[in-house]
Amino acid sequence: MIRQELDKLALPNEPGVYFWLGDEKPGGGGYEGRQLVYIGKATSLRDRVRSYFAPDIIKTRGAHIVDMVFKTVTVGHETTPTVLEALILEANLIKKYKPYYNTKEKDDKSFNCVVITKEVFPRIILVRQKDLDTQNKTVTLPRLGLFNTQYDAVFGPFPSGPSIREALKIIRRIFPFRDRASAQKDKEAFYRQIELAPDVSNTEAALEYKKNVARIKLIFQGKLRPLIAGLKKEMIVAAKQEHFEEANVLKQKVFALEHIQDVSLIKRDLERASGESIFRLEAYDVAHLSGKQMVGVMTVVENAAANKNEYRKFIIRGFDKANDPGALREMLVRRLAHTEWPYPAAIVVDGNIIQTNVAREVLKELQLDIPVIAVTKDERHRPKAINGPQEIVESQKFAILLANSEAHRFAITFHKQKRQKAMLGK
Repeated sequence: MIRQELDKLALPNEPGVYFWLGDEKPGGGGYEGRQLVYIGKATSLRDRVRSYFAPDIIKTRGAHIVDMVFKTVTVGHETTPTVLEALILEANLIKKYKPYYNTKEKDDKSFNCVVITKEVFPRIILVRQKDLDTQNKTVTLPRLGLFNTQYDAVFGPFPSGPSIREALKIIRRIFPFRDRASAQKDKEAFYRQIELAPDVSNTEAALEYKKNVARIKLIFQGKLRPLIAGLKKEMIVAAKQEHFEEANVLKQKVFALEHIQDVSLIKRDLERASGESIFRLEAYDVAHLSGKQMVGVMTVVENAAANKNEYRKFIIRGFDKANDPGALREMLVRRLAHTEWPYPAAIVVDGNIIQTNVAREVLKELQLDIPVIAVTKDERHRPKAINGPQEIVESQKFAILLANSEAHRFAITFHKQKRQKAMLGK
């Protein structure tokens, strides 16, 4: 397909899902009788699809994207009222059609799914497809305390981990739900107080939570508009019965659903649609007290701005005494196993040639071509040198120092929290 043909399609400047379509499919089938090559979501269908024809597309997206565009005959689309609905529609269509280029570069077993467990008070969690036993309808994820746990529903796959995590945050502010953290006894009250987890202390509250889980299912089934209509009917009935408090709660939920502020979903998509690649730096640091309560952290800076939603904590398990290089290796191996997280443009380590070599060895073992940058410090722990590819160091100096500083701060904070828990016997 060429740019001149694209201009004839007059794609709208609205959110939705776009379809790269190939040759006509014998006997029909596919989408609109054509082979479905790729499905994607967009904040602006017009700008997003145009971005595939940027002059530097092979550099920013790779040869497989150029190959995909070449094999495309035309582009179809379906608009949605919000980016959130586009994200969910994209996942449902990928599940239905399984387009080749949606899974070509990635094993579909590593894609994320939203799982609703089959429990008295269901948890809503994000897991990868490889952790699901679809035959027995169970999920096993030891780090979440799930061992052959029955599930009630699965939604996805969702190609973008960051996008679906942001979507869950948006939904949770409207319909609080239990997840891994809020299901823990020592954290349940806290999450309930900040209105991110439901009250399940009595029968009436449990029934309301059951309703909310059913409402969340409707959202992931792509039935947001019917959900809103149903809530409005419930609101009218509650008001007629003079249950004014209940009616007001329903009114607030309707308003929130009709005015979804999916800014975080829009930001990443706009950057991609404009042809600008997100320059992602990941910085790592380790903290401990003579080898005790050893922890590590990952911080993320994208286009010179900290993205705290993607910071990660690691409890270092492989050592019983101080070993910063070993801890860094353990952390990187565990982090890079998460292929659903976007890989960085560069990795920042705190230290010298030892830390640099450790990071390079891990990347070599995993056959990943990611530059490593080291920030060395003086005796007062102030940056004195930045070592790495000169082009990146010069153009990203501020972002590198920000990522490194954030990693040090975050590591110290996490370590203090772990020490305090240890002192309290938790």
